[in-house]
Amino acid sequence: MACAAMAVVPAAFARGGWPDTPLARTQALAELQTLNAELLSHPSATLTLEHWCGAHHLAAPAQVVAHRVQGADKPLPPDGRALLGIGPREPVRYRRVQLACGNTVLSDADNWYVPSRLTAAMNHTLDTTDVPFGKVVRPLHFRRQTLSADLLWSSLPPGWDSGVAPPPASTTPLAIPPHVLQHRALLYTQDNRPFSLLVESYTAGVLVRP
Repeated sequence: MACAAMAVVPAAFARGGWPDTPLARTQALAELQTLNAELLSHPSATLTLEHWCGAHHLAAPAQVVAHRVQGADKPLPPDGRALLGIGPREPVRYRRVQLACGNTVLSDADNWYVPSRLTAAMNHTLDTTDVPFGKVVRPLHFRRQTLSADLLWSSLPPGWDSGVAPPPASTTPLAIPPHVLQHRALLYTQDNRPFSLLVESYTAGVLVRP
């Protein structure tokens, strides 16, 4: 059953937040870079987020749930059909979800997939439930090819790794924007056929700490 979109929990104010100090800024960037590396080294973002949720005690049990976001379909990106290796008439379905652990939304995900490359049971599950896409298609033993991985926010200024000093400490919590990291990826079947184009925007919720 489809659910309404959940509200993103801003990390700057959730469960105490991050203080705006040079040390906290360095730690926040290290956390974000660690998550980015883990996402790049595993085929399933859902399972990676579940591990992240458990390791950082965001909820018990540490289970990631997909909340369907209803609304108009977002058009396939201009290069989408070429990336998926399909012709102009091949049907493509769109699914937008928010991946949440407990009450914390960790990712907003746009997914365009080729239903003819999935089983009938998989398509039915995707159409009628909130089960995360990665869990539904796990029997395909898919692999993931990352097309781009972009940090949308850095807690340290440009040039910090060359000696540029971070901002001085302040008395307000560290301000973190709604989205901090974005991945664009293709999923491939075992016989090397692309079947899903993903754009995953990771929220400030990934930096929430109990």
